[in-house]
Amino acid sequence: KRSREVKTNIESLKGKEAIETENLQLCEERIEKILTKRGVEKENISGFAQRIRELGTLPNSELEKIKNFSIKKLMKSLSKVNEEVKKYSHVNKKALDQFVNFSDQREALLKRKAEVDEGQQQIKSLIRHLDRQKDEAIMRTFRGVAKNFREVFKELVPHGRGELVMVTAANAPQTTSGSSDNSDIHEQVDQFVGVSPRVSFTGRGDVFRMRQLSGGQRALVALTLIFAIQRCDPAPFYLFDEIDQALDANHRKMVAALIKRQAASEDAPTQFITTTFRPELVEVADKTYGIQFQNKISSMVLLDKPEAIKFVQTVASS
Repeated sequence: KRSREVKTNIESLKGKEAIETENLQLCEERIEKILTKRGVEKENISGFAQRIRELGTLPNSELEKIKNFSIKKLMKSLSKVNEEVKKYSHVNKKALDQFVNFSDQREALLKRKAEVDEGQQQIKSLIRHLDRQKDEAIMRTFRGVAKNFREVFKELVPHGRGELVMVTAANAPQTTSGSSDNSDIHEQVDQFVGVSPRVSFTGRGDVFRMRQLSGGQRALVALTLIFAIQRCDPAPFYLFDEIDQALDANHRKMVAALIKRQAASEDAPTQFITTTFRPELVEVADKTYGIQFQNKISSMVLLDKPEAIKFVQTVASS
């Protein structure tokens, strides 16, 4: 009997142990679920905290408004706000990122534009500087050539007078060699279209332009311009072909004398090579050569001055 009671108690205890073991497993499962849920809630809290930081700190005035709200009222207000937010579900969620990206690009482009504008201003400044130098060089050269033109023409035509004028566009005043104003040089040069000589062979009366002159007078004015340029910017030698053909004897002597002076000039000595059928240039030449054409062959021979004068006289008479 005692033995049966003990067995009964043991079986009862084993049953209780099994029940407790089962209860313990259930508790462990619940604990594990609670820990898992706790981890999820921590992640949610971190996410909400991040969103709160992104939204910014809530002003104290707003905190005062909701400080005494119950949880139920807060949740109801949150639901209402969420419903309002759903109305804007069609809005591009990447708009903010795109705005930031485009803003950065805009800043970069504005910076680049500022650099380009600065470069453009520097280029414009350089162009203005070069234009000013060009205009000053044009006016300086024009004044020099015009001054030499007056002097050379006076040497060739002692009783005459001549000047070189700059021809400007229509309705613009013409500029002579004496008019100069540094303040409006650029404005003057922009209107220049060429140069034109104005001469008088008597020194009084009307002044004539090129188209009003005879052939010999035109040739003399052209030579005047060449010699004026030569004095302004000398060349090592000049080759003239019958420049005295259209000139009368008096003007041929003047041209020959001028060539002689220019060739012997101390400032800018120049060699002149000329062809002529007139004795005036032969008389001032340092060396003369005769060109003969016989039997379809050209030949050149060195002549002394009397032979050269006789040579041109023979050619002229033939």
